[in-house]
Amino acid sequence: MNDPQKKVTPALMKRFVSYYRPVRGIFALDMFCAFASAALGLVFPLVTRRILNVTIPQGNLRELWMLAAALLGIYLAMALLSYFMNYQGHVMGVRMEAHIREDLFTHLQKLSFKYYDDNRTGKIMSRMLNDLFDVTELAHHGPEDIFISLVMLVGSCFVLFRIEWRLTLLILAVMPLLVWFATTRRKKMGQAFVEVRGETASINAQIENSISGIRVVQSFTNEDYECERFHDGNRRFQAAKSKSYRAMSTFMSGMGFLTNVANAVVIIGGGFFIYLGEMTLTDLITFNMFITLILQPVQRLTNFTQQFEQGMSGFKRFAEVMEMEPQIVDAPDAHELKDVHGSIELRDVTFRYNDDEDVLNHVSLTIPAGRTVALVGPSGGGKTTLCQLIPRFYDVLEGEVLVDGHNVKELTLRSLRDAIGSVQQDVFLFTGTIRENILYGNVNATDEQVIEAAKEANIHEFILSCPEGYDTYIGEKGVRLSGGQKQRLSIARAFLKNPPILILDEATSALDNETERKVQQALFALSRGRTTLVIAHRLSTIKNADEIIVLTDEGVKEQGSHETLYAQGGIYTRLYDAQFKEVNEKGEADVYRPQAAQD
Repeated sequence: MNDPQKKVTPALMKRFVSYYRPVRGIFALDMFCAFASAALGLVFPLVTRRILNVTIPQGNLRELWMLAAALLGIYLAMALLSYFMNYQGHVMGVRMEAHIREDLFTHLQKLSFKYYDDNRTGKIMSRMLNDLFDVTELAHHGPEDIFISLVMLVGSCFVLFRIEWRLTLLILAVMPLLVWFATTRRKKMGQAFVEVRGETASINAQIENSISGIRVVQSFTNEDYECERFHDGNRRFQAAKSKSYRAMSTFMSGMGFLTNVANAVVIIGGGFFIYLGEMTLTDLITFNMFITLILQPVQRLTNFTQQFEQGMSGFKRFAEVMEMEPQIVDAPDAHELKDVHGSIELRDVTFRYNDDEDVLNHVSLTIPAGRTVALVGPSGGGKTTLCQLIPRFYDVLEGEVLVDGHNVKELTLRSLRDAIGSVQQDVFLFTGTIRENILYGNVNATDEQVIEAAKEANIHEFILSCPEGYDTYIGEKGVRLSGGQKQRLSIARAFLKNPPILILDEATSALDNETERKVQQALFALSRGRTTLVIAHRLSTIKNADEIIVLTDEGVKEQGSHETLYAQGGIYTRLYDAQFKEVNEKGEADVYRPQAAQD
């Protein structure tokens, strides 16, 4: 990942500016209002000078009332301009934020599993929410502050040179000191804000992780441990935040001091020129008003500096994610997988995660279409990894994975994954209703198809018993459902997808016996007529599979039917005997009988 403290490059600024394109109309109006507001702000000191120098000495009451009316009109116009900038300007920023967030979310959908293996959910959410808020503030206020500041500085200096050019030069002599101070302090303030961003993402991730696992926390009575961990993270966040405020306070107080010095220069220098008779008291009053108008841009630029550091640190983190290329992408000449039969072949496949040891080492096997194949073996043997290579969640390092004779790397990801359904032990359900979760298998399905899928998954009757039927809210990640209900809901989702290839990854190992019977019945119905890979811990559930493959960290060690493998007296025999000693004591029975075994 790129360094979060990298400089703001032209390429980064070009990407940032590109988000103004969809809102260029409202941006142009906002800049016009900023120009008009700044220009009108320069009128008040000139009108004041006119009143003090001409209108009052001449006793021209009519002109006084006319100028007062003009000032009232100017203030009303400035109020309307300010309203537009504050309202529509923020709307512009929100629209830009929405476009940026959509781009980020779309890109996240494309990133491979490895990115999510390496990054915590809380940090990703921080980039989606907290970082982009500051980007919005920069997008809105940044151009406004710069534009208004330039107009006020140029306009004020032009008028001041006409009043007393020597005093104006004296004031401008102080400006380099202001610029030097702002430049030197900005870097430290920026580094502090980057550190705050990192700690914010970390504490968000820790909160999300702890709250998501609150049931585990409380079941292990680890509340104190979690509080201690949070205290450490919160303390680091506090330290980083305090450091950023110290840097910001140094910046702000220093700018305030230099501003007061500038005001003192005006009073002392103006008094001296009045003493020499080269300047009137009215000119000094006017001069002092314009000095305020000069120092306002300085204050605006101070605010802009802070916004720039915060906003660009967030945008840099956004850009880092956008610059990450998905590891799994369609090949330039990829073609669609059509008329899927479901045959699967692994040819001399080797795979490892990162720089770890090989999980699969030169594994070869063939699964004919429509057959049910079970993968068994000790943990860490690569069973789940093998199944994740088929839909290209990861790419092999060596060898080939083929579906219907096509190398999966030559197929489009969408067509390949459309042909594969999965039911896992750790079912993920989306926060929402039962209907919405079943529909995830096919978002275009009709209500009748949803109901039919639920019936095939043996969960329709349960759904009807719920208060709102298919529209029953199931809570975050399905927290209101039991394990078996979650499993059958995921099976209904797979029924609705109706894939020719099915992967069952430990789909019943965490269930009680009675619930397992119901789920296995649904799985049996789901696997009928499909190529099915079953990863099983309980060997009783796969005894009648067409073929059983024993996979260890050394590769495929045994392969054949239950009878063949059991007769060999090898690894499978030992695993089976060890389990059935427990099974016989518990009274469990075979419940999973795939299609081929029944024929």
